[in-house]
Amino acid sequence: MTKAASRQSAEKKSQVSRRGFVAGLSAGSLVLAFKLSGAQEVAVVEIDQADAPTFEPDLFVSIASNGDVTILAHRSEMGTGIRTALPMVVADELGADWNRVAIQQAIGDSRLGSQNTDGSRSIRRFYDRMRIAGATARTMLEQAAAAEWNVSPSECKAQDHKVSHAASGQELDFGALVESASRLPVPDKAELKFRPASERRYIGKDIPITDLDDLITGKAMFGLDARRPNQLFAVVARPPVLGGTVREFDATTARGVPGVVDIVEIPKFKGPHAFQPLGGIAVLANSTWAAMQGRDALSIEWENGKNADYDSNEFEKTLVESSRKEGKVIRSEGDTEKVFQDASPDTIHEADYYVPHLAHAPMEPPCALCDVTIDESGNVVSCEAWAPTQNPQASQDVLAATLGIDKDLVTVNVTLIGVGLGRKSKPDFVAEAAILSRAVGRPVHVTWTREDDIQNGYYHTVAAVHMRAAVDEAGMPTAWLQRSSFPSIMTSWNPAARHGAEFEMSQGFTDVPYSVPNLQVENGEADAHLRIGWMRSVAHIYHALAVCSFPDELAHRAGRDPYEYLLELLGPDRLISLEGVEYSNHREPIDRFPIDVGRLRHVTERVAKLANWGKELPRGSAQGIACHRSFLSYCAHVVEVEITKNGELSIPRVAVVIDPGMVIHPDRVRAQMEGGTVFATGLARYGEITAEQGRIQQSNFDDFEVARIDDSPQEINVEIVSSDKPPAGVGEVGVPSFAPALCNAIFAATGKRIRRLPLSRHDLSWA
Repeated sequence: MTKAASRQSAEKKSQVSRRGFVAGLSAGSLVLAFKLSGAQEVAVVEIDQADAPTFEPDLFVSIASNGDVTILAHRSEMGTGIRTALPMVVADELGADWNRVAIQQAIGDSRLGSQNTDGSRSIRRFYDRMRIAGATARTMLEQAAAAEWNVSPSECKAQDHKVSHAASGQELDFGALVESASRLPVPDKAELKFRPASERRYIGKDIPITDLDDLITGKAMFGLDARRPNQLFAVVARPPVLGGTVREFDATTARGVPGVVDIVEIPKFKGPHAFQPLGGIAVLANSTWAAMQGRDALSIEWENGKNADYDSNEFEKTLVESSRKEGKVIRSEGDTEKVFQDASPDTIHEADYYVPHLAHAPMEPPCALCDVTIDESGNVVSCEAWAPTQNPQASQDVLAATLGIDKDLVTVNVTLIGVGLGRKSKPDFVAEAAILSRAVGRPVHVTWTREDDIQNGYYHTVAAVHMRAAVDEAGMPTAWLQRSSFPSIMTSWNPAARHGAEFEMSQGFTDVPYSVPNLQVENGEADAHLRIGWMRSVAHIYHALAVCSFPDELAHRAGRDPYEYLLELLGPDRLISLEGVEYSNHREPIDRFPIDVGRLRHVTERVAKLANWGKELPRGSAQGIACHRSFLSYCAHVVEVEITKNGELSIPRVAVVIDPGMVIHPDRVRAQMEGGTVFATGLARYGEITAEQGRIQQSNFDDFEVARIDDSPQEINVEIVSSDKPPAGVGEVGVPSFAPALCNAIFAATGKRIRRLPLSRHDLSWA
């Protein structure tokens, strides 16, 4: 590509991100650009200089001359309400009328700071930034009004989309002040005064989500809805075994299918697969249905490669064996080994827990539309994508690498996401669409079928966890050992990795909260044979099952009430110190988000009260309890089960208490707790991906079941702890403590201890 072409494309992209944001604004509008990822920096963007590459902001806030406010949403919306919650913070500090606030979705752009909508970190990472944005704009409007009235800015107050001066009764709409405000110097952060909680109109209130009307009426655009003129539709026959390649194929019959336009081979990934496409044969047609029929007509002979001998049943034995061997020490306190050596066998209790591979199975499977522009010499000039991506910048990077162009030539438009669960952080499906668009010179929309999604995805890792405790006369542990073995997510980039990464071990394992004098946390070795990726609540899924089920086992062994035993095991209210231990704390400073056992105890006490713990229940019915800290929040579940004599399980009631720190949008917090509980129900009851000869055995919802209405809890009661602590995670927090609480309840009802999921493998009948 020529330098001129590169420059023109880069300018086009700049106009999309900057001029696109200020489109329709007149001169004199107040447009503030914030760069807050490092040192505090804010600039007023002039309309005629909006594409000047002199300032790289994290956030735009604009107020038009008619007073309308526009806020750039740089995170992806997939049901959490983040496109509403973050702008609510800006609007509250600004004093805006929510009915006059518009939200514009950002494209992928590194100048916007992190856009990776995962890890339950959008609120905790951007709450303070949004407050600064709103307070800065408000301060400038108040200063402009003060100058107009010749009074002190401290006497002016922005509220209800206008600035008023109580002493004189004067007031001006935001629109009347933006031109003069735009000429003022931007106040330093130290000058800003934030609103007290008593003046907030939106934070902590149940505001309807921004996209609600479009979602209800079907107008909302998801990735599956993306369309461009002259586009083709594609499906891909991918290798059935990770790392496999096409030995040979015959597309004669496929080309004869009505509507089929072309057949294109996608090469296998090079080196570690990371986010690259798997490879395979793509069928392009004038409809997705025709493409699917064409794919069915392909004749392909596969070379399956080194993973063709992978058998998940055999691997389970290997993994359990690994978890029972000495492993890499992650955390050690006291002398656990000596206590075990000196303990009599009848005081030692051991248990092995196992969670199989899991698939994300989002209701909207992976899909993307790409339009690759090629010049007369056959060089790629630009690429524009429309995708339901949780990480548009990763999509931008992968597209640039795939096409061999600078990432500034790539534009990624973010659609609404029909459930992400972590799968849509991985943009291999977006790269497929770009490869095919380049090959045929037309826009191409790639759709993964449900079978594609389940058989060729990134899987939640399989894990074995070994637990061991020596107990005293009261049944309390004097020594505690826990060891987990699992193929790491990091194998996507380093296939030789055999231990879990620090962030995986830190998720509910390194930070075990119990008060035990001698404690050892270890990690065993494991190899990966599938693509391993993060899924909703990640390593907390298998770590919580073991760490939250084992206390219940010890309680019953001691003849104690599990709830009372759990409180004693948690010990006194305290902050746990992990000095000298590698622990990332979800990438947040430990002094701001400490490991607070008091908060964990508090949600446990409140959930027991909410569920009326210990109430009298008929035979076959029981309660189970579990508590867990994840994504810097604290959550506890009490699950009530009813199990018939022949083993039919129902869940009449679930109680959930969450302490996520300060709550921005209570309705979305409750919804996430309810959704997380239902999601965890499906995983616990049915979730399992198995492999034989390297091939995934499941293909659709008939053999990889999710929770249906009659499987799900009939009643979910959610209580949110009121807190002035910094806001923490929510989206994934409702998952980890559900499964152990459910399994603990099943034991109480039937006497059968569930240590291996899913429940569908077990006979729950009782006499």
